[in-house]
Amino acid sequence: MKIFQCQACDQPVSFESTACESCERRLGYVCEVHEVSALEPSEPSAYGMQTFHAYAHPARKVRFCANAAYGACNWLVAEDSPEIYCTACRHNRVVPDLTVPWNVARWRQIEAAKHRLFYSLLRLELPLPTRAEDPAGLAFDFLVDPAETFLIGPPILTGHLEGLITLNIAEADDVERERRRLLFGEYYRTLLGHFRHEVGHYFWNVLVRDDPSLWTFRSLFGDESQDYGAALQRHYANGAPADWEESYVSAYATSHPWEDFAETWAHYLHMVDTIETASTFELHVRPRLRAGPAEPVVIDFDPHRTPDLGRLIEAWLPLTYAVNSLSRSMGQASLYPFKLTPAVIAKLAFIHERIYAVRWQDPALPGEAAGADILKAVIAGLRNPVAAPNV
Repeated sequence: MKIFQCQACDQPVSFESTACESCERRLGYVCEVHEVSALEPSEPSAYGMQTFHAYAHPARKVRFCANAAYGACNWLVAEDSPEIYCTACRHNRVVPDLTVPWNVARWRQIEAAKHRLFYSLLRLELPLPTRAEDPAGLAFDFLVDPAETFLIGPPILTGHLEGLITLNIAEADDVERERRRLLFGEYYRTLLGHFRHEVGHYFWNVLVRDDPSLWTFRSLFGDESQDYGAALQRHYANGAPADWEESYVSAYATSHPWEDFAETWAHYLHMVDTIETASTFELHVRPRLRAGPAEPVVIDFDPHRTPDLGRLIEAWLPLTYAVNSLSRSMGQASLYPFKLTPAVIAKLAFIHERIYAVRWQDPALPGEAAGADILKAVIAGLRNPVAAPNV
């Protein structure tokens, strides 16, 4: 994610900021221009709601999403829009009982992660229909486990089904999430990671399921028609193969091709968002190693608009080596404890191609056929992949 600043006083602000700490102006996110904006109050709308002039988008007046009333959203809606919710919040189908303070506290954390997800999806220009626009559109149910309310019922499992993503709000509790991370033997478990993984299932339906690229998918990820339930049972009973790191980005990715795609999709979003952050600092990365590179890798590009996946990989490998080393210097585990092998990079290339194939349907951009050239070029280049030091 990029750096944001108050347009009135140039104070750096965060993506979730609602007020500038320097000039004390209200702040809100304008998704049309991907900016956190300083706001100036305007006259109330015809419905009595407070409206604002946004410094970052002065052409129209705006108002806050209805979920701002709960401190769960800082996104803005056009004053003349019939919607009361912002682009991200209107995908919510069920939220927890907000009369319970603990539910509100956890829901705020969930919404913060979900809005960061939508930042990336919108920057990548991916299709995001709501259920009101498409019965198979993207929707979210944020549910409380019955065990927490003394009700009888099965536990709430986080997952995806035909565009509906269900999340147990207990995942917003740090202790509970860590318990589950250890229970399932995962290297990495975060709210944002959950969202990136589950939305990968949704975009498999959108970008692959009914597309000719399904055959390429099967050659890289495997045959998804195998019994999903039985595959998960085998995975939980037997674990991942001993050599799984050579072909998969995580142990869980070995369970079924759908999970392999979702895990790889999540890692693609990890890469894009982190590289954008690095680019806003114009990082130059060159490990001081014997026989190391003579010139640093300069991260100064927008990864959301970079058709060359090789450029992302070239930045990602030394960047993660650096941040992992910094994390261990602080006594923490590696920030990115994963390995990108040629087989995993080929899968990332497939996802990259699918995203750009959708974007290039816009006549202002290169032809869709060029998307296949990305995948071919990357796979061909894997004969001499960029390698990170194995430390």
